Amino acid sequence: MEPQLFPQRWIQLAYLSVLALLSDWICFSCAAIPDTYEAAFSHSASSLIDIFLFTNVASCFLVTDVVAKVGLHRAIQGAAVLMAAGTWLRSGISFLPYDDIGGQAHLMTYPFILAGTVMVGAAQPFFQCTPPALSAQWFGPDERATATATALNFNQIGIATAFLVGGAMATTQPGLERYFGLIALLTTAVAVGACLQLQKKPPVPPSASEVEKLLNNEVEPPFIESVVSFFKTRGFSKALVAFICSISVTNVVGTFIDDVMERGGITDQFQVDLAGAGFEIAILLGGIFIGGYVDKTKQYKKVTLACLAASTFLIIPLGLTEHAIGKEPILLLLSLLGLGVAAGPVQPINAELAVDVTYPGDETAVESVQQIGGNLFSALLVPIAEIAAKDDIQLLPNIDWLASDIRGDVVLLAVVSLITIAYFSTFDAPLMRTNADASEESDGLNQEESSLNNIVAVSEEEEVKI
Repeated sequence: MEPQLFPQRWIQLAYLSVLALLSDWICFSCAAIPDTYEAAFSHSASSLIDIFLFTNVASCFLVTDVVAKVGLHRAIQGAAVLMAAGTWLRSGISFLPYDDIGGQAHLMTYPFILAGTVMVGAAQPFFQCTPPALSAQWFGPDERATATATALNFNQIGIATAFLVGGAMATTQPGLERYFGLIALLTTAVAVGACLQLQKKPPVPPSASEVEKLLNNEVEPPFIESVVSFFKTRGFSKALVAFICSISVTNVVGTFIDDVMERGGITDQFQVDLAGAGFEIAILLGGIFIGGYVDKTKQYKKVTLACLAASTFLIIPLGLTEHAIGKEPILLLLSLLGLGVAAGPVQPINAELAVDVTYPGDETAVESVQQIGGNLFSALLVPIAEIAAKDDIQLLPNIDWLASDIRGDVVLLAVVSLITIAYFSTFDAPLMRTNADASEESDGLNQEESSLNNIVAVSEEEEVKI
């Protein structure tokens, strides 16, 4: 059986990417307008994000077994419908005129917001835990990291959209209702499209490693069995820790982007929203381009260490104020964009690395473990970072021209990154899936060489007879 690629793979990737975009747009929908949200519902926007993340973690435990039971495309379609239903709960009846009497939008109350958020949080893992499985089922060996990076990091475009659209629309409570209504309409349209156009596995696998799994009739075990097996596999925990570090850093910075920008002297809300959007887009672009390089070279360890080192260096200016110079908005903005480019690729690269070292393990189970770890650690880190941000650590206060201070949350993120570098640097595990693909390619080349030798031998024999 010869591996084959089909154009449908781009449709599959497009729907999974857009669904990931919408899910994180919903998660961070109020990050750009925390004051409006708090005035309307007397709850903080960060607490809503935390509820979303904890629900996400709980749902991650179910993804692998649901996908194994109903199939990847059916699981994604069902989650898309669940997410659409959740957005309508969050929006209330947004097409009715706003009623100023009583000060509340139609059916748009906190219990509905909370219930809808829980539904979307439960649906999101079916878009975030499945990109490696989609890449394995539909994409070739030199496309997988790029495809995974696109689907995994497209959620960053959702966060960017939350900053741009939310910051423009939701400046008042009626605007907040219309904003949530827009999200509900778009999510419903994409869910309908996914139900109509997503397909099952391709007729022929796209790679030698997938052919081998098919011929061996690999059956995915229950999720818990897979998890136990993964942690016994050399190299898996290293890839997991790198993934957790990346997602935690980007989530914390995205959640408190207003505070980060204010430290550098950027206070205009539109400029803050643009900076937040630029950060998320940088994450996506970094993942695609650097992921493409890893597709070609398979240099997982070298690239991951370089990205983590750059991230640690670029985190520092986000909370540093030099007393002699003052606030430096240009340095802050460049550091923010650079951090997105450096930290973003670590997630998809290590998702593929974890799949590679655990081959022929279940790709969905691998990513579920990573998402559980990443989102749980993020949910725990967000309130700690919020507290740490209130502390200024003085640096060289007695030397006027060197005196500066740095915020505690930035120190916290830098320490997390440094610990990750120290742990990941010990990675030394065989790339099982890459070896399987290379072995099949080598066998094919040997067969071609043998056939050519046979042809030459026959030709020489014919010449002797002549």
